Formats: sequence, structure tokens, C-alpha cells
Amino acid sequence: MMNGLQSLTELAFAPIEEIVRQQEMLLRQQVAYVANASPWYREQFRQLTLDPNRIRTLDDLLQLPCTRKQDIEGREQDFVCQPDSGLVDVCLTSGTTSEPVPFFQSELDLQRLALNEELTFRAAGICQQDRVVIAAAIDRCFMAGLAYFLGLRRIGATAIRGGSSSVAVVAQLIRRFRPTAIVGVPTLMLALARRLEEEGIDPRRCGVKKLICIGEPVRQASLELSILGVRLQDSWQAQVFGTYASTEMATTFGDCLHQCGGHLHPQLIHIELLDDEERPVADGTPGEVVATPLQVTGMPLLRFKTGDIATLHRQPCACGRNSWRLGPILGRKDHRLKVRGTTLFPSMIFSALQELEEVVASYVEVYDDYALCDRIRVVVACRGEQPVACTIADHLCARLRITPEVVIQDVATVQKTMIREDKRKPVQLFDYRERSRLA
Repeated sequence: MMNGLQSLTELAFAPIEEIVRQQEMLLRQQVAYVANASPWYREQFRQLTLDPNRIRTLDDLLQLPCTRKQDIEGREQDFVCQPDSGLVDVCLTSGTTSEPVPFFQSELDLQRLALNEELTFRAAGICQQDRVVIAAAIDRCFMAGLAYFLGLRRIGATAIRGGSSSVAVVAQLIRRFRPTAIVGVPTLMLALARRLEEEGIDPRRCGVKKLICIGEPVRQASLELSILGVRLQDSWQAQVFGTYASTEMATTFGDCLHQCGGHLHPQLIHIELLDDEERPVADGTPGEVVATPLQVTGMPLLRFKTGDIATLHRQPCACGRNSWRLGPILGRKDHRLKVRGTTLFPSMIFSALQELEEVVASYVEVYDDYALCDRIRVVVACRGEQPVACTIADHLCARLRITPEVVIQDVATVQKTMIREDKRKPVQLFDYRERSRLA
């Protein structure tokens, strides 16, 4: 049985040799724990005739197969390592790409979750004197809002739990309490700025100094702010911080004050970047993020394939941390598109559309065309005078080297298609490819 949480709050600043030593110690504890307590992993070790004690180093993890979301769906109890009396919380995944999956947490897991967010917020400069609006889901068993509240509580900052269901409500909280920071989805924070402007209030004068962005990348692969990030920065005159997290990882990668990639918390997670054959990619090469959360006791995972593509940065950061940093998510592996020899992700289409100020909402439909080629249909809604579809198509061609079909519809129609009651976030990709259904 794993003992108490080991916080090791300054581990990211330690020499890389010490970081690796501590990670491998925590990895050995995690592997021994799941091999004994998890029915799924106990069976995995039995089938492999692999002694868990042979997993001693980070490289030794390659002896284990990866865990996929499909392995967990419908078999959640096989991954649970605690009796019901030891479980104090249940979270659901967002269900963006499949049915929501429940994750059960112990009291120690909640303490770990709070530590994770404390480390992330402190790296962004959040301190006890801050007032922070949590403009993220705090209901429907989602982990995000709970995690942010717990982390702010550890710091001693004031949490203002606005949620994400009403722009008007969050705008009212900003007017009344004048927070110094907001945590939320970037497009929601842009909508907040527009709402305040419509009310005759300049968002740049509301006292907000930091925007902690979740759910959507705000940086390019170069680590420079994307168009979306620049718009946020200009709208609020605030620092923009990118983050990346998921329920399965129960860990956040967040920008520090130097804003050059999401810092890994080495006492809480180990990651690998793998290619399509599940081999480690070379440094600087994009690969699928494969996560092994550490110090999880309720429903731990080993080598979980996130499906997200990113690049790892191993060089020390100017902030003094020596832990690895993760670049922005370039896209999801199963959303990768192939059009006449060009490979791209839907996120690249949305980034190009963000350069057009008249575009207020958009989604992408993907269909089979013929073998190894996809047909893309981009549906957009615009403000003001409606542009000609070919103008937007020409812009996308200049940025992406492909010319998709572009359809312009009114805002209400587009938003009605994107907003789904069973989804936490607006749906921007509708994938109708046969090979995607068979994947």
C-alpha cells in the first residue's frame, strides 16, 4: 500500500539527475502498488510473465504495453485499487471523443490534485493576495473546477467560483469583485471581454492581470502566442498562460512566468512521446503524449495513451526549473487529416480562421474521399457583412496549402450545431470518415 503523498515541492528546481532519481523511486512505488492492487495490471503482468520488480528505471517502462481509453471503457472497476470505503470522489472525462469515463479518487488523490494545481498556479505567479475567477466547469462530475478550487485553497488565494455556463454571470462577478486572474477556456474569456465592452466597461481596466487558459492551445509550436493568445492579451492587457491537462492524467502542464511551454511536475507524472509504432521519438519531434501519473491511489494508470500530439523540450527554463516542458498540443492523433499529400490537424484550420476577425464561430466536417485522402468542409459564422466563401477558402489555402469547401451560415445555426447538452465544450469537429469509426 502506498504511504502518504510526497510533495517534493521544489523538485523541478533540482538538478536533472536528482529529478530522475526521485521519479524512478516514485515509479517503483507506483508499479509495485498497481501490480498488487489493480486487477487489470495484475493480469497484464501475469500475461507478460513480468516481475514488477524488474521495472526499476524510466526506460524499463518500455517493457509494459500502453493503456488505451478503449481498455478502460466499460471496465473501470478493473482499474480501481481501493475499496468503496476508500473512494471519496468520482470524476467523469469530458467525453469529447467518446463516452465519458468515470475516474474514482481517494482522499490522497484529492490532496495530490490540490498540490498539482498549487504548483501550476504558483509557477504563473498566483499568490495569496490574488482573487481568481474560476470560469470552468464545476459541476457534472468534471475534475477541472474542483482541481482549481483545491489548488487556490492551498495557496490561500480567494477563489470566485463562477463556472462556465453563463457569460453574463461571470461578467457580473468580474464587475463586482475585480479579480486579478481568470481561469477559463480562451474563447470564453474573449466572449467575456466582448460582453463587458457591450456594457460600456473596458476589460483592460477591470484589474485582471493574468489569464490561465485551459482546454484550447494559446501558443504556436514555436511557443510564441497564437492569434487567439494575442487577442486575449490585447483584450485584457493581461499575461496569457497556457495549460494542458486531462482527467486521466490528473496533472497539469502550465506555463511559468517565462511562458515557454508547460512545466512537468516530476513528482506527479512521467511522460513519453511515441510515434505511430509506439517507439520514442527523437528530441524536438512531435509525438503522442503517453502519461504515467505518479502517486495516484484510487484508479492509477501506467503508460496511458492520451491521443494528443505535442513536442517535448528538455533544456532548462530561464525560471530555474530543470523539469521537462511540453509544447502546445498540435492536435489529436485520431483527428489527423490527409488531403492530397498534405497532413494537418483541425486545430490548424481553426488557428487560421482566428486570423479573420469577422469569423465568430466555426466547425469542420470530414468525409472519406478516396484512399488516404479526406474531404474537408468548413462551416463558419461571421459578424457584420457576410464575406464571400471563396475569400475564406483562399485564406485557408494560403495558410494550409489546401483549399477546403467553405460554407457560410448564420451565427445561430452554427452555434446550434456546435453546442451539445452532452458535451462540456462546443463540438468543432464532426468526423464522418469510415476508417475513423473502425479505428
